[in-house]
Amino acid sequence: MRDTLLEQFLQNNNISHFQRVKLAGDASSRRYERLTDRSKTFILMDAPPPETVTKFVEIAKILKTHGFSAPEVFASDSEKGFLLLEDLGDDLIARLIEKGEDEEGLYKLAVDFLLALTRMPSPAELPKFSDDYVLEQNQMFLDWYVPNNFGYAITESGRTEYREIWLPLLKTIQTGSEVVILRDFHAENLLLLKERTGLEALGLLDFQDALVGPATYDLVSLLQDARREVTPALASKMITYYLDETGVDEPSFRASFAILGAHRALRILGIFTRLAKKDGKQSYLKLMPRMVLHLQTNLEHPELHDLKLFLDQLNRKNKDA
Repeated sequence: MRDTLLEQFLQNNNISHFQRVKLAGDASSRRYERLTDRSKTFILMDAPPPETVTKFVEIAKILKTHGFSAPEVFASDSEKGFLLLEDLGDDLIARLIEKGEDEEGLYKLAVDFLLALTRMPSPAELPKFSDDYVLEQNQMFLDWYVPNNFGYAITESGRTEYREIWLPLLKTIQTGSEVVILRDFHAENLLLLKERTGLEALGLLDFQDALVGPATYDLVSLLQDARREVTPALASKMITYYLDETGVDEPSFRASFAILGAHRALRILGIFTRLAKKDGKQSYLKLMPRMVLHLQTNLEHPELHDLKLFLDQLNRKNKDA
């Protein structure tokens, strides 16, 4: 049925004769293909329900309005979940670094983009990175990681304690004004567009889950990457550069970075466990040790003392079982 709908979409856009090559996907059920015919090339996004393409289109428009290199949307079928997108190429920052290109320069370009976002008005139409959202996302660690890695289900009193620990932390994550946060902002989702200059040289992918929230979040996503090692030296340079350019209060920034880093690590550990156990995507398990290390680093911040004690207790209970 899905193939029939896709073929109709291709026919409606006069590209059913194009050669189709599957591309690597992401953690969602979205699929991507490159469509080529002589000199023309497009990217097809296939997002079957309950996925949606509407937010991708809206956010791409916002980003392009401000001069950033999100893909052009050439055709869409929001009801059936198909998009025909501009092909920005294959020069992912992660792959370029593997080939020996300037890692620090590429990361600086990414940070420059985040700095530009801090100077951009936050769109009213995007949903907020709210306290309720964070608390809901935090549950994935309890729902999936704890039972599958510690061997027991957390009690309701444990869930309540976890929530009570997070409530005061949420009051300290905002440094400066709210900005657009792309959320999956890392080297596997960023392209270098060598024919473009300035910030337009940074190609943007996988931003359909964007929210309005604390500016620190995407910097954490970039520097505490699940998929590749960012050395402490490089991360420190990028943080120093960000602080120098924004002028934000450094202690407040460090607290926000650690809290959001812990939230993100816990959330990802839950998601990766779910993908492996529920969806059979075992490849995500090999990424989890890096996220555990990021979590441990963030937990060293004094603001996270109570969270560290809570997680230590979970781990001790596991060892005593």
